[in-house]
Amino acid sequence: MGNTIRVLPFALLALVAIASIFAPQQALFTSDQYVGADIAWLLMATALVFLMTPGLAFFYGGMVHRKNVISTMIKSMVAAGIVSVLWVVVGYSLSFGESIGGFIGDPSSHLIFKGVASGAPQLQGGSLMTIPLLLFAFYQLMFAIITPGLVVGAVAERIKFTAYVLFILLFSLLVYAPLAHWTWHPMGFLFKMGVLDFAGGTVVHISAGGAALAGALVLKRRHAHLAQE
Repeated sequence: MGNTIRVLPFALLALVAIASIFAPQQALFTSDQYVGADIAWLLMATALVFLMTPGLAFFYGGMVHRKNVISTMIKSMVAAGIVSVLWVVVGYSLSFGESIGGFIGDPSSHLIFKGVASGAPQLQGGSLMTIPLLLFAFYQLMFAIITPGLVVGAVAERIKFTAYVLFILLFSLLVYAPLAHWTWHPMGFLFKMGVLDFAGGTVVHISAGGAALAGALVLKRRHAHLAQE
């Protein structure tokens, strides 16, 4: 039973990868509104934001006891796989789909990236973008990946891997997606109030900081510190 539980997440990821091979190909939306320089820069920015995830893994790995280095680094990196699948299935739709009262996106509007690859480069209520909507979705994915990874430092050496995976799923759906919708979607109620978040200070750092504080309070001190006392 224990081996089955360990293998199940990797089996699900493998099934998703195999299923993607048979997904129908769609022509990308063509628009005169695209600006080559904007596309090139956002591609670079997407790669740079993604590099924060392995960088964070090495950073947190250097803060724990050497016997916990690998497990801590894996916790930081596993979000890349879990959040990517979740983002394509429903996460992007909850964050940037058709707004429901300015609080959350309609989960069916872009379910499994429906209309993202071939859709017009525009969000509901927003001006026409100069980049493809698909590129915008992947750029936002990088922030969705790094946010739960930031919490690892507060719960390192005190949480099981399976519990952390469950945290990633619940945090991404119940905390990150609504906050991203409020702040970054043109119809979000915080966006309409004039809140501007250019670097993730609200969506990424406040949410991750709050989750880290909650984790530290619930899980108490590390076992290593208690043993020393």
